[in-house]
This record gives sequence, C-alpha cells and structure tokens, in this order.
Amino acid sequence: MRIVEEALGCKWSLEILNQVRRGVHRPGALARSLDGLSTKVLNDRLGEFVRYGLLEKRSYPEIPPHVEYTLTDFGRRFVDVLDSIEQLQREVSDPEK
Repeated sequence: MRIVEEALGCKWSLEILNQVRRGVHRPGALARSLDGLSTKVLNDRLGEFVRYGLLEKRSYPEIPPHVEYTLTDFGRRFVDVLDSIEQLQREVSDPEK
C-alpha cells in the first residue's frame, strides 16, 4: 500500500495519470490541461510516478528539449486498479446502480 499512499498522496495525482492515459504526454500540455496545477507540483508528481514505475520518461535530443511521459505496463495495470476502486465508490454512493 506504500505506493498508493506515496504516489497518490496529492490531489492532482489521479488527474495527471488520467490525462497521460488520454494521450497528454508533454509536461507543458499537462500543465495547460489542468487548471490550477503548478509546475512544481506537476514535476514532483511526474518524478514520483517515474520512480514508482508508473510512467516512463522519454527525452528527445532536440532544441528546445522535448520530454514525454507514457504509462508503463505496470502503470496501465495500476490505473485499471484505480478504475475498479472508482467503480466501487460509485456503487457505494448510489446503491441503485
């Protein structure tokens, strides 16, 4: 459970992972897609996700530098688990479904 506590201990974590899953891979695009997210928090979260093996960071030797983040196989499995938890939450919140 440590990965859940540490990697998701920020209110932005799920939103960042969802954006990457939807195809937003560059840090600037991620920052623009999430109103109110600071660059510092984004960089901290991305670094944590890479350390935990949820995201892969790819750097391209271009000018200006080009960096992209994608879900790893483990990251896709992790997001699937989060989706299951979200589904359980919906069922608890609305037992008629």
